[in-house]
Amino acid sequence: MELKKVFLSFSFLIYGMFQAQTLHLYGGADQNQYLGCLNCDTFDKNSIWNKFSDFGNVYSSKSIWNTYGNYGSTYSTYSPWNSYASYPPVIVDQDGNFFGFLTLNTYKSERSDLELALILCRYHEDIKADISGWYEKLFR
Repeated sequence: MELKKVFLSFSFLIYGMFQAQTLHLYGGADQNQYLGCLNCDTFDKNSIWNKFSDFGNVYSSKSIWNTYGNYGSTYSTYSPWNSYASYPPVIVDQDGNFFGFLTLNTYKSERSDLELALILCRYHEDIKADISGWYEKLFR
């Protein structure tokens, strides 16, 4: 029950903070591979929350939710879920403003301190198991 209250609080906070700002992920050594929209609706074709899109599908090579892919493996240097990643994805808005790196690597300078990024890092395994359910918890 307490966990549900925390998620509801985060939901309202995140919704208010990012309602007008669309945040995107870019990965790879040069951060030139688009990896999807962090706060787009589950029906958006670019959303990491859309399990039928290239960016939300757990089997897609462009998804941070693909356990075996370059951008979702705990062993890949391009993955946010690798605690030692050298090239984790960057978070930028639609104007290209930098909001830090999405990464578990606490030693990475400019690691994002956005509440949404921290939630993704903390609960990424749980989120991967229920992407649309977590979208509902965080944004609805």
